[in-house]
Amino acid sequence: MVETAEIAREQAGRDHGLVRAIGVIGFAAAITNEVVGSGVYRNPAAMAAAAGTAAPYAYLACLVAMGAIVLCFAEAGSRVPTSGGPYAYVEAAFGPMPGFVAGMLVWLSSVLACGGIAAAVADTAGVIVPALAGVIPHGLVIIAILGAMAWINLRGVDIAARFISFATLVKLLPLAFFLIVGGIALATGTHAATPVSTAPTAGIGRAAILAMFALSGMETALAASGEVKNPSRNVPRALLLAMGSIGLLYVAIQVVADALLGAGLIGSKAPLADALGTLDPRLRAPLLVGAFLSMLFWLGSDLLGAPRVLFAFARDRLLPAPLGRLHPSWKTPHVAILLHAGLAAGLALSGTYEALAVLSTLAIAPLYASVCAAAVVLRRRQVAILGKPLALPALPVAALVGIASMVVLVAIAQWVEIGALVGVLVGSALLFLVMRRKA
Repeated sequence: MVETAEIAREQAGRDHGLVRAIGVIGFAAAITNEVVGSGVYRNPAAMAAAAGTAAPYAYLACLVAMGAIVLCFAEAGSRVPTSGGPYAYVEAAFGPMPGFVAGMLVWLSSVLACGGIAAAVADTAGVIVPALAGVIPHGLVIIAILGAMAWINLRGVDIAARFISFATLVKLLPLAFFLIVGGIALATGTHAATPVSTAPTAGIGRAAILAMFALSGMETALAASGEVKNPSRNVPRALLLAMGSIGLLYVAIQVVADALLGAGLIGSKAPLADALGTLDPRLRAPLLVGAFLSMLFWLGSDLLGAPRVLFAFARDRLLPAPLGRLHPSWKTPHVAILLHAGLAAGLALSGTYEALAVLSTLAIAPLYASVCAAAVVLRRRQVAILGKPLALPALPVAALVGIASMVVLVAIAQWVEIGALVGVLVGSALLFLVMRRKA
């Protein structure tokens, strides 16, 4: 089709010079590493405080919604597997402005989270080594860890993919340890905890937002789709493999933590470590180390995906051209990577990002809804720019469930948060008009 040919030409220009070196396992690892961040070690306490014994049900409700959304992402990603990920899907379906707004939502959420987690890593380092707790050492740790993760991503996408595959394995080992040890204790009946009391029904909505935050992140990793081998097949395979495993992992962790720690789960600052600590205080150490590594390695995955959104914008002349440059030797978007790392460091050092944490969660709602709708449009137009795409039989139903769930997610937020989200959408649209006029 003529329309597909035009999209393919745009994709070829956007991804020109990039190396397609990421395989299905490496890409699944990148998605897993991006989604399984620090939240998995902290969220059980927040979920219990919000919803009590109903916390696992909040997860299950979000898994239904996320399952539908993942299916839509998988098909859209197989049809338009290019740099920018969701930005490319929405742009191909609805045009440049909606695509730009979608891409800005991906990048904004990522840079806010990157700054927050970098600060959390520095805080954890200060607990482990008290000499690093001062203001200056704290700032130096932030710069050092972001610099190290940026350096790995600068050196080549193949190096970054191998590092993230290794990092994902390392960060999952403490979680497996938690489930195995905790599961054995519960199965043998050697441990009993004071049960969590059921929270008021009003807390279910907040728990749902927390659960969606814990399950989000795939959109950032998908921004590196322009460097995936055989993308029409490997992008959806990696996405389905990663997200299916993550959903089961999160529910299992919530159930075991609730059973081990009980009422002590509410208010715990290290819920998984504290839960195993009820069996043996020595068991806290592996989980504390795991939390530190999980946050650190998450930064590496974020610096793989998020800068590719800026890179794609620049290649499409929607941001300054230097952001679209590739390093002459390493073939990575070095300017975009350095800018993303620098802005994240600024957020971490300033401490002003906390007020925008919920906004970074709500930003995924219009993004996910847009991709669900885009998947249906791309199928109807038979868009497939790099090989045979995925064709799911229940795509319209999945898209409807995904869109409806995102409408509910926004509706249960506070009005000030909804207002801030509208401001981001309007600001992104105005920025597009300004940059388009300059181009």
